[in-house]
Amino acid sequence: MTAADPLSAPPSPPDASGAHPDWAISVQGMTKVYGGRRVVDDFDMQVPRGAIYGFLGPNGSGKTTTIRMMCGLLTPDAGQGSCLGFDIRKQQVQIKARVGYMTQRFSLYEDLTIRENLDFFARMYGVQQRRQRVADALATLGLSGRAHQLAGSLSGGWKQRLALAACLIHDPELLLLDEPTAGVDPKARRDFWAEIRQLAKRGVTVLVSTHYMDEAVQCDYIAYIAYGRKLIAGRAGQIPQMIGLHTWRVTAPNLDQLEAELSQNPAVEQVARFGAVLHVSGRQEAALKQLAQAQQGQPGQRWSYKETELEEAFIYLMASGTDNFAQEADPGATAKPPAVPPRRQDQADPPPSAPRGAG
Repeated sequence: MTAADPLSAPPSPPDASGAHPDWAISVQGMTKVYGGRRVVDDFDMQVPRGAIYGFLGPNGSGKTTTIRMMCGLLTPDAGQGSCLGFDIRKQQVQIKARVGYMTQRFSLYEDLTIRENLDFFARMYGVQQRRQRVADALATLGLSGRAHQLAGSLSGGWKQRLALAACLIHDPELLLLDEPTAGVDPKARRDFWAEIRQLAKRGVTVLVSTHYMDEAVQCDYIAYIAYGRKLIAGRAGQIPQMIGLHTWRVTAPNLDQLEAELSQNPAVEQVARFGAVLHVSGRQEAALKQLAQAQQGQPGQRWSYKETELEEAFIYLMASGTDNFAQEADPGATAKPPAVPPRRQDQADPPPSAPRGAG
């Protein structure tokens, strides 16, 4: 017997405050304006408890601002919602006490040791049995052997572990990660995400702001943001189907020449190079199939249909967007939205039926 999909059944009713027991976060119409520019524009979102939710998009697209408002760290100019059962406008203090925030840049005290940093944060959060809690945090993240090393002397991977330990010292219900694995080696990334996975299994909700593919594939759910708007959101594995991309895997003797030729074909919306292979994608399934059949006759070319994966979808969305700030250089310029099919009502974010990891 398989476990029920938390997004497949009707939700439990909201409580008296309007907060939903199965959602860590529920916001409607959230908006933020800076200098006359809407960096977040009429944003709606529901995040299941215990989920790892990724916020993707180009630089300047409003990812971090969106998450900070959802977590009560920044007050929206319009909109409403709840986070961990608390109002994001009226109960920000209660929310902040239950959130761990890991910034992109290392922001702990470099002239303190690992242990001193963790002890400082434990004091700041009023953690009970502080000494034992610090010792447990050191052991959990493999920092015990370096407890007396100055934070400033650590490599990127060890700084990352320390920052995560500091975020978790007060046992938060919600963890906010802002491009957490930038600048660290592959092994450190794997170790980091293994720990995040364990946290999610214990019911901790994780929000990840990123524009890196190797972070996106770690997420259970994904929302893609551009121009301050949510363009598409859903389970990570469903995003390619929601966009409607069809992909063919192509090998050929001269990939550079073939890539240039295919890029000019009206049936092709994307050509992505993966080593010695091209992934050719588009939303016109019949036209792509016809192209593949015609190209098969060319010497050395091999075309095979493949299921479109998140990586092709991510590249497609990134290529379709434009930097928000670049548009300000020309006040008369009109933003060109990415070519994503309009969301139908049946594609709206469905509510979960039970907290993930419950029981």
